[in-house]
Amino acid sequence: MLTLTTRYLQLETAAHRGTGGVSAENRKLGFRPAFRDERTGETFLSTFADGRPAPFHILDGLPEQLVLAHDRYGRVSRVLGSIVAGFVRDGMFYTRAEAGALVEEEAGEVA
Repeated sequence: MLTLTTRYLQLETAAHRGTGGVSAENRKLGFRPAFRDERTGETFLSTFADGRPAPFHILDGLPEQLVLAHDRYGRVSRVLGSIVAGFVRDGMFYTRAEAGALVEEEAGEVA
């Protein structure tokens, strides 16, 4: 079974750095880090374990039914492979690539 891990999130963030597909590069345009379950279409904003909004992608706030493993400190380390990282803006989910394309498009409009 494929899974989404904290390590994969780190690699994904590194791969999208400089494209607008990371939180630090698109936050000012109203994007919030989020996850979507591709099986159900349900979207979850990225939150810390205590429910506070997280300014970056973190697995800790995802519902327990999506969690497959915790690390030795109790933090979520692996979730179902149907979970993808992306962003929510104006109630709509965007993948990292889609958010990056929008950031680039909006930057072109300003120039």
